[in-house]
Amino acid sequence: MKYNFEKTSNVQGELALTIEKEDIEPRVAKALKELRTKAQMPGFRRGQVPLSIITKRFGMDVKQEEVQKLIGEKLYEYIRQEDLNILGEPMGSDRQKPIDFAADKLEFDFTVALAPEFDATLTAADTIPYYNIEVTDDMVNQDISSFASRNGHHESADTYATGDMVKGHLAELDEQGNIKPDGLQKEDAVILPTYMKNDEQKAKFDGLQAGTVVTINPFTAYDGSEVELATLLGIDKELAKDVKSDFSFQVTEISRWTPSELNQELFDSVLGEGKAANEEEFRAAVRQLIEQQFAQNTRMRFVTDVRDYLIRRIGTLEWPEQLMKRLLQANADSKAKAKTDEELDKEVSDMLPSLEWHLIQEQLAKQTGVKVERDDLLAEARTQTRMQFAQFGYGNAPEDLVDRYANDMLRNQEQAQQLQQRALDTKLGEALTTVVTLDKKSISLADFNKLYE
Repeated sequence: MKYNFEKTSNVQGELALTIEKEDIEPRVAKALKELRTKAQMPGFRRGQVPLSIITKRFGMDVKQEEVQKLIGEKLYEYIRQEDLNILGEPMGSDRQKPIDFAADKLEFDFTVALAPEFDATLTAADTIPYYNIEVTDDMVNQDISSFASRNGHHESADTYATGDMVKGHLAELDEQGNIKPDGLQKEDAVILPTYMKNDEQKAKFDGLQAGTVVTINPFTAYDGSEVELATLLGIDKELAKDVKSDFSFQVTEISRWTPSELNQELFDSVLGEGKAANEEEFRAAVRQLIEQQFAQNTRMRFVTDVRDYLIRRIGTLEWPEQLMKRLLQANADSKAKAKTDEELDKEVSDMLPSLEWHLIQEQLAKQTGVKVERDDLLAEARTQTRMQFAQFGYGNAPEDLVDRYANDMLRNQEQAQQLQQRALDTKLGEALTTVVTLDKKSISLADFNKLYE
């Protein structure tokens, strides 16, 4: 088998592949023998059809199939061996001549889109900002308040205050304000006045005490929301949309959510048993949790700054845009309407920034020796899972639960791809901090967030 690669421009090349008789003949012979063992033809038992008949009837089809397999194997083998950095798949070339599969020598021509050449090598001569987000006492207090609220409990209250839950008996009224004998009624109806959309209806609960009766209009209170009306009244949404009557509401119970005290039960619930023995240790541990979260944000920002720095340094790149548009058109659903030039231009324009960063990452990974293995994906999934649990005040989730959620993330293809990217960014970020010069800066969270505006 012979190859010939000709670079026709900075971002395009022609790759010719010649298949000789000795390259394909043994493969065809083997395939025909395998076909013979399965072939069934009138007058012959299964597997007993003469090879000459099999060859005469199926020989050319088998040869074409084996040629395609051979091209698929050897074409990409050559591309890897020669380290050709191509974009997308090789495409049929305009130079391609008609193929006579009966010939002893078969010649195939392909056009390949080449990635632009640039140097993304980083050294200590390159200075990149590295931010340290300051953790304030207010942040610690806010997180502790949030943990205490999530681990709180309901207590009975005598008088309604904003945020309380009210339980009671709902009864539909007629136009004279009397209870309808055949009207809608619901025992133990639960109302959270804070979430009512109408301020006038909401205000009717101010200072209300258990045992009192108030007249409300649910339709007005919830701005006619079928879902909320159906939930409150315990009826179907289709019926709820037409219920516009006033209702009497006899309050039987007022319940208030009370945050947890800063005690050992809260410390153990948030951090795990025995991780903090007093409020001082708990505050220190919460501060550390915030610092760990910020450290991850810092690393991600560092990678972003590396990307922006290199894109500026590299400058404008030349891209094989016409070939890329051909690839997009070729890869489109065969049943879909052909894309217009404007649509293809936009698609190519939209993909170039991420494609450039992908090529930069490949160079950086090669320079630093970074590789993303399955264990890295699992570690990233575990980190994401713990962060999600921590946001809901479950900072001491059992390892088996974390593992179960993490493995579920890996089984989701879209999530797995996101984890792959995050794991690569994480490992590159860690590796590059030892390569470049870090311009370390302390910064408030508000100013850090402004970096993304």
